[in-house]
Amino acid sequence: MHTTIQTLEGSRQQLFIDGQFTAPHSAEYVPSYDPTTGRQWYEFAQADAVDVDRAVRSAQAALVNPAWRRMTQTERGKLVRKLGELVLANADALAAIECRDNGKLLKEMRAQMRAIPDSYLYFAGMADKLQGDTIPVNKLDTLNFNTREPIGVVGMIIPWNSPLMMLTGTLAPCLAIGNTIVVKPSEHATASTLALAELVIEAGIPPGVVNVVTGDGVTTGDALTRHPGIAKYVFTGSTVTGRKIAGNAAQNLVPCQMELGGKSPHVVFGDVDIERAVNGVVSGVFAAAGQTCVAGSRCFVEASVYDRFVEALVERTRRVRVGHPTHEDTDIGPLALASQLDKVETYVASGVQEGARVAAGGQRPARDDLAGGWYYEPTVMTQARNEMRFMQEEIFGPVVGVMPFSGEAELISLANATEYGLAAGIWTRDIDRALRFARDVEAGTVWINTYRSAAYMSANGGTKHSGYGRRGGFEVMREFSRLKNVVIDYSGAMQDPFVIRLR
Repeated sequence: MHTTIQTLEGSRQQLFIDGQFTAPHSAEYVPSYDPTTGRQWYEFAQADAVDVDRAVRSAQAALVNPAWRRMTQTERGKLVRKLGELVLANADALAAIECRDNGKLLKEMRAQMRAIPDSYLYFAGMADKLQGDTIPVNKLDTLNFNTREPIGVVGMIIPWNSPLMMLTGTLAPCLAIGNTIVVKPSEHATASTLALAELVIEAGIPPGVVNVVTGDGVTTGDALTRHPGIAKYVFTGSTVTGRKIAGNAAQNLVPCQMELGGKSPHVVFGDVDIERAVNGVVSGVFAAAGQTCVAGSRCFVEASVYDRFVEALVERTRRVRVGHPTHEDTDIGPLALASQLDKVETYVASGVQEGARVAAGGQRPARDDLAGGWYYEPTVMTQARNEMRFMQEEIFGPVVGVMPFSGEAELISLANATEYGLAAGIWTRDIDRALRFARDVEAGTVWINTYRSAAYMSANGGTKHSGYGRRGGFEVMREFSRLKNVVIDYSGAMQDPFVIRLR
């Protein structure tokens, strides 16, 4: 891979269509900014409808090209594995690019880039295990069976908070199945996806199988989600944008797989080790500066330990170090966008106006070494009520609201009183209670005595306004393949053409 931070500095990044990097039809480029300084560091191409159409047509041609279509499942699996090996070989460079692009910690990005290849390896092994069924029917001389085939061209719109991790979760299985792909990364973090395109070439994946179009949602995203050549969409992002994409896709009767917003409940019962639970809550909401869909931003604490827990949480929060994302002692870096920083400040202010109290944080850090960057202190809000705006709407920043509860019935009512249903967490030593919570809470993923623990082997996704469809595990192979039924009559007998034969 040739792309590095040094080569990106001051550069113009192109589109990736049909196996080649190419200039945009509009000849327009958009600046990308370093969140640690707020200054521009490269430009990316602004794709328009013409570019999107070129990319989709390239993917359509690759889908039926014998070089891809007639490749055996085992051979496709080898290519997927090769791509994962190349990601591992370039892990440090990819981590540095994402750190610079979205402000996430370099140590976290390095860990992610070393974990991502395992996902490619897992789905590489799935490539020749996507099997059909033979179906018993009421005629002995009829063979009835199902096969699975690629669904077609998949349009992917990925977020800025963990671009390659989110892309891999769908790209790897789609490649293993034999689909082709058009990816639109977020306009706020495009560089790592374009760097991956270099590795796609190096892995030997045929031209047109993977295409990358960059640009904003209004132009590029809208053109992609309206294109009639897409068979299915994948989107990770806000519920508001998800509704728009689903509406566009519906015009072409195209299905979607969506992971949308979250306002996840993080629950602490009085029978746990307080220090351990505090660390879990801190990790669950402040990791990645709170810029994760599953952030445990509504913390419910059993009334009997509420005061003691809040005191410990505030003390621990004040020790969370805000700093430059490349420094080893940094716990949280900047927010990825200037607009996101403004949004976080607005939500904290609204909470105070509605009666909540800032117990820790609640402002930009007053440090010269962070001046100009989009930093915000980890923030604990007490005296919160579940109906407050900052407790109901996704902030996507390092802010947690804490409130007490009494009893499981009240807890479940509070936890489920939100339009979202992405994730939930509970800390308790009572396994019966934990399982009751897991049964009754409205969430696609439930963590017990842990939080943000993810595995590519397990399917995950949201409920309610947090989206639909599942990623991960074998379930995602079904999501992006199409079932076909085949019926063979081998009796050799003459048939009455006007009699319907029940199978």
